[in-house]
Amino acid sequence: MLDEDYSGWYHSDAARTEPESEHRSDYSEAWWSSSEPEPQPQPKPRRPWRWIGALLGVVLLIIASACLFHGIGEKGDKPDASVPAQQIPGTEDVVADADTDSLPRAETGTGVTMTLAPKPEGDARSLQEIYRECLPSVVAIRTSKGKLGGSLGTGIVMTADGYIITNAHVLDGAKSVTVTLLSDETEHEAKLVGTDSVSDLAVLKIEAQNLKPAEFGQSDSLQVGDDVIAIGNPLGTELNGTMTNGIVSAINRNVIFGGHSMTLIQTNAAINEGNSGGPLINEFGQVVGVTNMKAFTTGVEGICFAIPTSVIRPVVDALIAEGQVNGRASIGIVIGALDAAAAEYYDLPQGLYVESVAEGSDAAKQGIQPGDIVTAVNGQAVTTTYEVNAIKETFSVGDTMTLTIYRDGETFDVTVTLMDTNDIY
Repeated sequence: MLDEDYSGWYHSDAARTEPESEHRSDYSEAWWSSSEPEPQPQPKPRRPWRWIGALLGVVLLIIASACLFHGIGEKGDKPDASVPAQQIPGTEDVVADADTDSLPRAETGTGVTMTLAPKPEGDARSLQEIYRECLPSVVAIRTSKGKLGGSLGTGIVMTADGYIITNAHVLDGAKSVTVTLLSDETEHEAKLVGTDSVSDLAVLKIEAQNLKPAEFGQSDSLQVGDDVIAIGNPLGTELNGTMTNGIVSAINRNVIFGGHSMTLIQTNAAINEGNSGGPLINEFGQVVGVTNMKAFTTGVEGICFAIPTSVIRPVVDALIAEGQVNGRASIGIVIGALDAAAAEYYDLPQGLYVESVAEGSDAAKQGIQPGDIVTAVNGQAVTTTYEVNAIKETFSVGDTMTLTIYRDGETFDVTVTLMDTNDIY
């Protein structure tokens, strides 16, 4: 698990169902480069760190689906932000790990696993056929948070006896969860099997029989331009079972959010608040992803994301087996791409800017600090989080990696021991 963060991504399904006091959300600039005006010539400051964030890129907020039940909150101040973030109605502060301690727990270790079916031969199905056959495998999820109200989202039926897949952030702060079958509108109280904030996935269990499981397909077979549809519950119960369609806009899109690296499918199929946790379906009616994010800022349309089934299957299997994902290596730092123009202007080396360091991580113990720039890993120059992640994935918990750090005009190496993500987040 790589803990870098471009930090412009924002998602939460926890829209309040009751009015509440103002919320503040913490953002920083996203990873896409901006169209900022060229800086005017001026003396270069000796310590430019507080200005770097202003040049990292356009602010893109990732929202995951909720309902617009309360007013617009005010964004917390962020020094030197070049583009002000747009506040989203119905969103709340993001936390590193979904708070689900209050939920009743379901049994783990049942031996249930997720299966991916091959892509069928023959012609694609019609949109009407796909909707008719897939709708019974889609559910509405409603959580209660006590005095804080609740949230709404979407889920996917995995098994006939009631295993349900959804997003972890849909359940954040929940004290109880109700699952409504869209096929007959019956309600079931759900128990939590497991949740994983790193992948933004969770598994619920309801006591039911003879449900219609979704057929999960292989996301690795997707190509840019393939037709896809999304089914979910945008904006609340009145719009349950809404279908939207589009194409696969990109595959293997590396998005960093909340300190965690996510490899996602990009699509222009409309995903709105309330869709989170719902299916992204291919032209044969197979679920190939779980919708969880969209880009939200002025002038941006049709940039939505889903977690691919290649990521979903091992996580879901681990959650059903143990209730959590174990053995995932973490460096313990949140990093973001350093804009080339900013690096040149401030006489900084190319690399990745350290935004934060996790308490309890070996990175913190070894003295890595916010404001450092990582220029190489194990002697290999790095300028993208993808490069760092590719290196890290060849190691396991307990292994060491050597980070080359630039700080205050000096470059030095720091050897860091990788830790289990569950131990530091």
